[in-house]
Amino acid sequence: MQPEPSHAALQARFHAALWQPDPPRGLAAVAQDELAQRFAVYRNNVQHSLTRALAARFPVVEQIVGAAFFTAMARVFIAASPPADPVMLRWGGVLPAFLDGFPPAAQLPYLGDVARLEYARGRACHAADAPSVAPEALNVPGLEDLRLRLHPSVHLFASPHPAVQIWQAHQPGSTRAPLRAGPNHAVIARAPDFAVVVEPVDAASFAVLSMLSKGATLGHAASQADPTPALTLLLRYGLISDALTGDIQ
Repeated sequence: MQPEPSHAALQARFHAALWQPDPPRGLAAVAQDELAQRFAVYRNNVQHSLTRALAARFPVVEQIVGAAFFTAMARVFIAASPPADPVMLRWGGVLPAFLDGFPPAAQLPYLGDVARLEYARGRACHAADAPSVAPEALNVPGLEDLRLRLHPSVHLFASPHPAVQIWQAHQPGSTRAPLRAGPNHAVIARAPDFAVVVEPVDAASFAVLSMLSKGATLGHAASQADPTPALTLLLRYGLISDALTGDIQ
Protein backbone atom coordinates (compact mmCIF):
# COMPACT_ATOMS: atom_id res chain seq x y z
CA MET A 1 0.00 0.00 0.00
CA GLN A 2 1.36 3.39 -0.97
CA PRO A 3 1.64 5.97 1.83
CA GLU A 4 -0.86 8.79 1.87
CA PRO A 5 0.60 12.00 0.39
CA SER A 6 1.46 14.67 2.93
CA HIS A 7 -0.63 17.80 3.35
CA ALA A 8 2.14 19.87 1.73
CA ALA A 9 2.28 17.49 -1.23
CA LEU A 10 -1.48 17.68 -1.71
CA GLN A 11 -1.33 21.48 -1.57
CA ALA A 12 1.42 21.49 -4.19
CA ARG A 13 -0.58 19.20 -6.49
CA PHE A 14 -3.71 21.30 -5.96
CA HIS A 15 -1.82 24.49 -6.80
CA ALA A 16 -0.21 22.98 -9.90
CA ALA A 17 -3.50 21.57 -11.17
CA LEU A 18 -5.22 24.92 -10.69
CA TRP A 19 -3.33 26.57 -13.54
CA GLN A 20 -3.26 23.81 -16.12
CA PRO A 21 -5.23 24.39 -19.33
CA ASP A 22 -6.22 20.68 -19.48
CA PRO A 23 -8.36 18.79 -16.94
CA PRO A 24 -6.36 17.89 -13.82
CA ARG A 25 -6.27 14.12 -14.36
CA GLY A 26 -3.62 13.59 -11.72
CA LEU A 27 -5.70 15.19 -9.04
CA ALA A 28 -8.93 13.53 -10.15
CA ALA A 29 -7.29 10.11 -9.97
CA VAL A 30 -6.79 10.41 -6.23
CA ALA A 31 -10.10 12.05 -5.43
CA GLN A 32 -13.68 10.98 -5.41
CA ASP A 33 -15.75 11.99 -8.44
CA GLU A 34 -17.77 14.58 -6.54
CA LEU A 35 -14.62 16.24 -5.18
CA ALA A 36 -13.08 16.29 -8.65
CA GLN A 37 -16.19 17.94 -10.06
CA ARG A 38 -16.17 20.58 -7.34
CA PHE A 39 -12.51 21.23 -7.99
CA ALA A 40 -13.19 21.59 -11.73
CA VAL A 41 -15.85 24.24 -11.02
CA TYR A 42 -13.50 26.12 -8.69
CA ARG A 43 -10.64 25.87 -11.17
CA ASN A 44 -12.78 27.13 -14.05
CA ASN A 45 -13.96 30.07 -11.94
CA VAL A 46 -10.36 31.01 -11.10
CA GLN A 47 -9.23 30.77 -14.70
CA HIS A 48 -12.24 32.70 -15.95
CA SER A 49 -11.55 35.47 -13.43
CA LEU A 50 -7.90 35.66 -14.44
CA THR A 51 -8.82 35.66 -18.12
CA ARG A 52 -11.18 38.58 -17.59
CA ALA A 53 -8.50 40.39 -15.56
CA LEU A 54 -6.14 40.04 -18.53
CA ALA A 55 -8.84 41.24 -20.91
CA ALA A 56 -9.42 44.31 -18.75
CA ARG A 57 -5.70 45.09 -18.84
CA PHE A 58 -5.28 44.33 -22.56
CA PRO A 59 -8.63 45.24 -24.15
CA VAL A 60 -7.22 46.13 -27.58
CA VAL A 61 -5.35 42.82 -27.78
CA GLU A 62 -8.67 41.07 -27.14
CA GLN A 63 -10.39 43.19 -29.80
CA ILE A 64 -7.72 42.34 -32.36
CA VAL A 65 -7.75 38.56 -31.87
CA GLY A 66 -11.36 38.11 -30.79
CA ALA A 67 -12.82 36.84 -27.52
CA ALA A 68 -12.54 33.12 -28.33
CA PHE A 69 -8.87 33.33 -29.36
CA PHE A 70 -8.06 35.54 -26.37
CA THR A 71 -9.66 33.10 -23.93
CA ALA A 72 -7.74 30.14 -25.37
CA MET A 73 -4.50 32.12 -25.40
CA ALA A 74 -5.08 33.29 -21.83
CA ARG A 75 -5.45 29.70 -20.59
CA VAL A 76 -2.04 28.85 -22.05
CA PHE A 77 -0.51 32.01 -20.60
CA ILE A 78 -2.01 31.39 -17.16
CA ALA A 79 -0.51 27.90 -17.12
CA ALA A 80 2.91 29.30 -18.05
CA SER A 81 2.83 32.44 -15.86
CA PRO A 82 0.28 32.21 -13.03
CA PRO A 83 0.09 35.16 -10.63
CA ALA A 84 2.97 35.17 -8.17
CA ASP A 85 1.81 38.27 -6.31
CA PRO A 86 -1.51 39.08 -4.61
CA VAL A 87 -1.39 42.53 -6.23
CA MET A 88 -2.95 41.80 -9.62
CA LEU A 89 -1.69 45.10 -11.01
CA ARG A 90 1.78 43.57 -11.22
CA TRP A 91 0.60 40.51 -13.15
CA GLY A 92 0.68 40.44 -16.93
CA GLY A 93 3.97 42.20 -17.52
CA VAL A 94 5.39 39.21 -19.40
CA LEU A 95 2.34 38.81 -21.66
CA PRO A 96 3.92 40.92 -24.46
CA ALA A 97 6.98 38.65 -24.61
CA PHE A 98 4.67 35.62 -24.47
CA LEU A 99 2.74 36.94 -27.47
CA ASP A 100 5.99 37.53 -29.36
CA GLY A 101 6.67 33.80 -29.21
CA PHE A 102 3.10 32.45 -29.35
CA PRO A 103 2.90 30.44 -32.62
CA PRO A 104 -0.85 30.94 -33.24
CA ALA A 105 -0.24 34.73 -33.24
CA ALA A 106 2.75 34.60 -35.58
CA GLN A 107 0.79 36.38 -38.33
CA LEU A 108 0.28 39.36 -36.00
CA PRO A 109 3.88 40.47 -35.33
CA TYR A 110 2.71 43.77 -33.84
CA LEU A 111 0.52 42.13 -31.18
CA GLY A 112 3.22 41.98 -28.51
CA ASP A 113 3.94 45.70 -28.92
CA VAL A 114 0.26 46.60 -28.66
CA ALA A 115 0.26 44.66 -25.38
CA ARG A 116 3.38 46.58 -24.27
CA LEU A 117 1.58 49.85 -24.93
CA GLU A 118 -1.45 48.73 -22.94
CA TYR A 119 0.68 47.51 -20.03
CA ALA A 120 2.55 50.84 -20.02
CA ARG A 121 -0.80 52.65 -19.78
CA GLY A 122 -1.65 50.64 -16.69
CA ARG A 123 1.69 51.45 -15.10
CA ALA A 124 1.26 55.14 -15.91
CA CYS A 125 -2.20 55.16 -14.36
CA HIS A 126 -0.89 53.81 -11.05
CA ALA A 127 2.53 55.51 -10.98
CA ALA A 128 3.62 57.64 -8.05
CA ASP A 129 2.48 61.25 -8.01
CA ALA A 130 4.76 64.27 -8.30
CA PRO A 131 4.20 68.03 -8.63
CA SER A 132 4.58 69.68 -12.02
CA VAL A 133 6.77 72.70 -12.64
CA ALA A 134 5.31 75.84 -14.15
CA PRO A 135 6.42 76.81 -17.68
CA GLU A 136 8.29 79.75 -16.12
CA ALA A 137 10.78 77.26 -14.67
CA LEU A 138 12.30 76.99 -18.14
CA ASN A 139 12.48 80.75 -18.63
CA VAL A 140 15.89 81.11 -16.99
CA PRO A 141 19.41 82.03 -18.06
CA GLY A 142 21.56 79.04 -18.93
CA LEU A 143 18.58 77.03 -20.15
CA GLU A 144 20.89 74.65 -22.00
CA ASP A 145 22.42 73.55 -18.68
CA LEU A 146 19.13 72.45 -17.13
CA ARG A 147 18.33 68.80 -16.52
CA LEU A 148 14.67 67.86 -16.37
CA ARG A 149 13.22 65.27 -14.03
CA LEU A 150 10.26 63.75 -15.82
CA HIS A 151 7.07 62.72 -14.03
CA PRO A 152 7.21 59.14 -12.63
CA SER A 153 4.36 58.10 -14.94
CA VAL A 154 6.27 58.93 -18.15
CA HIS A 155 7.00 55.95 -20.37
CA LEU A 156 8.69 56.37 -23.75
CA PHE A 157 7.25 53.80 -26.13
CA ALA A 158 8.84 52.68 -29.38
CA SER A 159 7.84 49.94 -31.81
CA PRO A 160 9.07 48.92 -35.27
CA HIS A 161 5.40 48.25 -36.07
CA PRO A 162 2.49 50.74 -36.34
CA ALA A 163 1.43 49.71 -32.84
CA VAL A 164 0.37 53.20 -31.73
CA GLN A 165 -1.82 53.63 -34.82
CA ILE A 166 -3.37 50.20 -34.25
CA TRP A 167 -4.13 51.04 -30.62
CA GLN A 168 -5.64 54.39 -31.60
CA ALA A 169 -7.83 52.74 -34.25
CA HIS A 170 -9.42 50.56 -31.57
CA GLN A 171 -10.42 53.42 -29.27
CA PRO A 172 -14.11 54.39 -28.89
CA GLY A 173 -15.19 56.86 -31.54
CA SER A 174 -12.05 56.44 -33.61
CA THR A 175 -12.10 56.49 -37.39
CA ARG A 176 -10.29 53.64 -39.09
CA ALA A 177 -7.66 54.88 -41.54
CA PRO A 178 -4.96 53.13 -43.57
CA LEU A 179 -1.91 52.38 -41.44
CA ARG A 180 1.30 54.22 -42.24
CA ALA A 181 4.33 51.97 -42.52
CA GLY A 182 7.36 52.48 -40.36
CA PRO A 183 8.14 52.63 -36.64
CA ASN A 184 5.87 54.31 -34.10
CA HIS A 185 6.89 56.35 -31.07
CA ALA A 186 4.77 57.77 -28.26
CA VAL A 187 4.84 59.29 -24.81
CA ILE A 188 2.57 57.45 -22.37
CA ALA A 189 1.90 59.25 -19.11
CA ARG A 190 -0.69 60.42 -16.58
CA ALA A 191 -1.77 64.03 -16.90
CA PRO A 192 -2.62 66.22 -13.87
CA ASP A 193 -6.33 65.48 -14.38
CA PHE A 194 -5.44 61.74 -13.99
CA ALA A 195 -6.19 60.97 -17.63
CA VAL A 196 -3.66 58.59 -19.17
CA VAL A 197 -2.41 60.04 -22.45
CA VAL A 198 -0.84 58.26 -25.40
CA GLU A 199 0.76 61.03 -27.42
CA PRO A 200 2.47 60.06 -30.69
CA VAL A 201 5.79 61.77 -31.41
CA ASP A 202 8.16 61.67 -34.33
CA ALA A 203 11.57 59.99 -34.20
CA ALA A 204 13.40 63.30 -33.67
CA SER A 205 11.34 64.31 -30.63
CA PHE A 206 11.59 60.77 -29.28
CA ALA A 207 15.40 61.05 -29.44
CA VAL A 208 15.27 64.32 -27.48
CA LEU A 209 12.93 62.84 -24.87
CA SER A 210 15.11 59.75 -24.52
CA MET A 211 18.13 61.92 -23.76
CA LEU A 212 16.20 63.99 -21.23
CA SER A 213 14.86 60.87 -19.50
CA LYS A 214 18.45 59.67 -19.03
CA GLY A 215 19.48 62.92 -17.30
CA ALA A 216 21.08 64.76 -20.22
CA THR A 217 21.10 68.54 -20.20
CA LEU A 218 18.76 70.40 -22.50
CA GLY A 219 21.76 71.51 -24.53
CA HIS A 220 22.92 67.94 -25.00
CA ALA A 221 19.40 66.75 -25.87
CA ALA A 222 19.08 69.60 -28.37
CA SER A 223 22.04 68.16 -30.27
CA GLN A 224 19.64 65.38 -31.38
CA ALA A 225 16.95 67.69 -32.78
CA ASP A 226 14.97 70.84 -32.08
CA PRO A 227 13.70 70.28 -28.50
CA THR A 228 10.75 72.67 -28.83
CA PRO A 229 8.08 70.06 -29.76
CA ALA A 230 9.22 67.72 -26.98
CA LEU A 231 9.25 70.49 -24.36
CA THR A 232 5.86 71.75 -25.52
CA LEU A 233 4.40 68.26 -25.06
CA LEU A 234 5.92 67.86 -21.59
CA LEU A 235 4.64 71.24 -20.43
CA ARG A 236 1.19 70.71 -21.95
CA TYR A 237 0.63 67.59 -19.88
CA GLY A 238 2.53 68.68 -16.76
CA LEU A 239 5.17 65.98 -17.17
CA ILE A 240 8.18 67.88 -15.84
CA SER A 241 8.48 67.47 -12.08
CA ASP A 242 11.71 69.42 -11.64
CA ALA A 243 14.23 71.53 -13.56
CA LEU A 244 17.69 71.35 -12.05
CA THR A 245 21.27 72.34 -12.61
CA GLY A 246 23.85 69.65 -11.91
CA ASP A 247 23.29 65.92 -11.97
CA ILE A 248 19.88 64.39 -11.23
CA GLN A 249 20.08 62.06 -8.25
